[in-house]
Amino acid sequence: MECIFTNTEWFLNWGRKSSIWYLLFASACCGIELMQTGGPRTDVDRFGAVPRATPRQSDLLIVAGTITYKMAERVRLLYEQMAEPRYVIAMGSCANCGGLFQGSYSVVKGVDKIIPVDLYIPGCAPRPEALADALIKLQERMMKEKYLRTVGASA
Repeated sequence: MECIFTNTEWFLNWGRKSSIWYLLFASACCGIELMQTGGPRTDVDRFGAVPRATPRQSDLLIVAGTITYKMAERVRLLYEQMAEPRYVIAMGSCANCGGLFQGSYSVVKGVDKIIPVDLYIPGCAPRPEALADALIKLQERMMKEKYLRTVGASA
């Protein structure tokens, strides 16, 4: 079934994709590459992506690095505090599957065991350009979503 958008839906999606407010959760080496994404070479601000300090103002959670079982509860809490619609990017091998430390008893074997993940960025550590590419893919996904409901429509 093909989804047909109204001008209002397109405009709302354009506004959402042009103002992605992200919350960073960097716990290891990927955090260094993550910081470079806001630098002049990659500059994700030009795509409308702006970092926020609180999950209540964020619609994207970027998890970069190793997540231990002790941190897992905090990651879940941050995710639950975000308003809908919310998205998650798992950046790097450690966030994707535990990476180099997956044999450890204290490391979660991927952040998707805790919260739903929308995009995975492979690598150890992935380049800033990979995160910029993931943001562009997320924007493309946002433009295809339909959030408006018609009044009186049956559920």
